[in-house]
Amino acid sequence: MATASPAIRVNGLRKSYQKRSVLRGVDFEVARGSIFALLGSNGAGKTTVVRILSTLLRPDAGTASVHGFDVGSEPLRVRDSISLTGQFAAVDEILTGRENLIMVGRLRRVGDPRGTADDLLDRFGLADAGGRRVGSYSGGMRRRLDIAMSLIGDPPVIFLDEPTTGLDPEGRIEVWHEIRKLAGGGTTVLLTTQYLEEAEKLADRIAILHEGAIIVSGTLAELRKLLPPARVEHVEQQPTLEEVFLSVVGKQA
Repeated sequence: MATASPAIRVNGLRKSYQKRSVLRGVDFEVARGSIFALLGSNGAGKTTVVRILSTLLRPDAGTASVHGFDVGSEPLRVRDSISLTGQFAAVDEILTGRENLIMVGRLRRVGDPRGTADDLLDRFGLADAGGRRVGSYSGGMRRRLDIAMSLIGDPPVIFLDEPTTGLDPEGRIEVWHEIRKLAGGGTTVLLTTQYLEEAEKLADRIAILHEGAIIVSGTLAELRKLLPPARVEHVEQQPTLEEVFLSVVGKQA
């Protein structure tokens, strides 16, 4: 049986700004309908990868494809296939939640922007707040609205660049719930984060980006095998993702 091609394929991506090398040959693949976490500290190159994949930045070398389209030679086809949610919610605080969704629906020329807005408000638990100005929303509500806006037009691939930055624990849990529902509905999610727990809770596969290169990649179970076996005393204590991360980047907890 033929295996479906990856939703995202990255080979040898390199990018420098003046004399500073940001990406030094990045390679990875993301399976369709999965959540892939690109984990790394600030300055590791995560956002640069996302900007290249979303056609906002050209690499110095290497190739990348999204939904089967080359980001260099077919940028318009890539843009039709994706949605990008940045580190801060891109919502209009003067408009209501429903008005934000209707506006994006009209810009993307969906057939029924009002109906789409109502469906998304219900799906993301914002129906009761849909008539309120977004300036009155909590951080978690704004981020949920931002993600809902990114789904208008049903893009098969969505990039979430540090989606829970600045949120309190309750807001982060709300966003995690929506990300899981995205993948459950067949959307491919590439998630960048510096929060180890976030990658551990959400991702089917995790790649650790360190100083511009992928230094390890795999499932959480595969990454745990990089450390010595769990010590058995009264209970078996498996290594956490934080311990794996610190080990592979050469730091101590």
